[in-house]
Order: sequence, then C-alpha cells, then structure tokens
Amino acid sequence: MGLAVLVIFVCAALLSSIMFGIVQIPFHAALNAFWSYDASQEAHIIIRSVRLPRALIAAAVGGSLAVAGCLMQALSRNALAGPELFGVNYGAALAVVIASIALNSTSLTVFSWSALLGAAAAGTAVFLLGSLGRGTLTSVRLVLAGATINLLLTSLTQGILILNEQSLDTMRFWLAGSLTGRDLQLFIQVSPYMLVGLICAFGLSNHMNVIGLGEDAAQGLGQHVFFIKTLCIIAIVLLAGSAVAIAGPIGFIGLAIPHIARSIVGLNYRWIIPYSALIGALLLLIADIGARFVLPDQEIPVGVVTAFFGAPFLIYLAQRRGGAT
Repeated sequence: MGLAVLVIFVCAALLSSIMFGIVQIPFHAALNAFWSYDASQEAHIIIRSVRLPRALIAAAVGGSLAVAGCLMQALSRNALAGPELFGVNYGAALAVVIASIALNSTSLTVFSWSALLGAAAAGTAVFLLGSLGRGTLTSVRLVLAGATINLLLTSLTQGILILNEQSLDTMRFWLAGSLTGRDLQLFIQVSPYMLVGLICAFGLSNHMNVIGLGEDAAQGLGQHVFFIKTLCIIAIVLLAGSAVAIAGPIGFIGLAIPHIARSIVGLNYRWIIPYSALIGALLLLIADIGARFVLPDQEIPVGVVTAFFGAPFLIYLAQRRGGAT
C-alpha cells in the first residue's frame, strides 16, 4: 500500500511538473496535449517538446541516484556514503570537460556519452585500486579507494577549468546539475543503462541484506561476496553514471533518500530499494518544480535546490551518528 501511495504521488508530481513553470498550463490543456495533440497550439508544443521529457528525466534521475546511494551505503556499510564517494560524479565531469575542449563542442549528446564513459572509468579505477594488494576487496578499502579517486578527479577537473576560461563558462551550468534543455531523444539514449542498473539493484536486494551482516557472516552463509560486490559496483556505475550523464552531478539525493526509506520500512533492502527509487523520483520532481519559482522569470539549476536542502540533512545525520558513538 505504501508503494501504491508513492506511485500516486509520483504521478501527481509528474503532472505538476508538466503544468507549472514560467508558462502556466491548465489541467485540461495538459490532458489535450496527449489525447488530441495540435501542433498549432503553443501549450501542446511546450508539453510535448519540453515539459514531458524534463519530467520523465527528473523522475528517472532521482530514482537512479537514490538506488545508487542505497547500494553504495549497503556495500560500504557507511551511512554517509553516496555516489559522490565512488568518484562517479567527478569522473563524469572530468570526461565532459576534456570532451568539450578536445571536440570544441557544447552538444548535450556529446556531454552525455562522455560523462557515461567517464563514470565507468572512475568506477573501474576505484574497483581496481581497492582490489590491489593482499586480501579481499573490503568495504574499508573500497571507501578509501573511492575517496582517493574522487579527490584526484576533483582536482584535475578544477585545474583544467581554471586554465581554460571558455570551458569554465560552458561547463558552469552543467556542473551545478540541471535538467534544462534535455530532450526525449537524449533520455532514450541513456535510459537502457538506467534500466539495467535498476534490474541489477532489485536482483541484489536479498544479497544486500546478507552483506549487511558482515563479510565473514555472508561467506559463512554461502554468499559469493566478491561476485556480489562486483555486480553491485556495476549497478552503481550504470545508475549514477547515466544520471550524471543526462543531468550533471546532482548531489545529496543518493545520500539522503536511503535514510528516509529506511526510516519508513526498516532495514530490509527488498523494500528499501523500491521505496528509495520512488521517493528519489518524487523529491527530484518537487525540487525541479521549485527551481522554476525561486527567482522571478528565471530558473536555477536543480542541483542548487537539492544542495540547499541536502546540506542541513547531512549535518543532522553526522551529528546524530556522532552522538550515537
């Protein structure tokens, strides 16, 4: 029943995202754009070419980042972990910066594919770095490898942008995390990676419950821990990489949403993952609608809105865990 209620809320947020913006569209006009499309009406064109793709992308990106955060926290057994820790965000950012300079292009399609490749490369580097040396790929080694790669990629990206002012002007809006200007064709190109990542995440939900008991306990119960971790890393890269590829590095969704889901359904990842997907989609849709009304006659990047609400949540979470220890 809880999932059904969330689905209704997500559908309502999708409809609201289509109706509300700088140009207000009545409810009956929004419905007519689907049932009796008329290319001569401005409202129908706005809905089909701008509002509908943007709403679908917001829901998909929010759900993908939230599920990636779930897997990252389960894999590392760290409540403060998120896709950002895995180097995916800045792996994608560095690839986009390099592509924009090398190809002298501002195309969103070029940005998306280069970001997806950069995210995959960053995830692979974290996996290989965490696997080096003696012993198995432990959660601690994975977190340390992710933090190291993330710092390196962040420094390289900022260094390139400082040395190339033209790239800084071009990339500034994308790096803030934005859904503006994304079309349906771009979403169709990236959506298969999101779908495969979600299927992997749902398939791993039972294994995540066992991994949460500890690696020794999981091995004692017959789990192939290394294989499960490998699949989990692939799912994280697919989900977070495709989300960053299409919308830029939107922060705090992957960190905050799993905690909200756990507070509702407990510690069973069979429920945490679907709840996180729906709550992530809902909250990013709401944040995107809010981004249209913060400033009069001007939109701000949705990543700014999520950071504004996510930063206090991170401070609260860190203080609560600090008090618990």
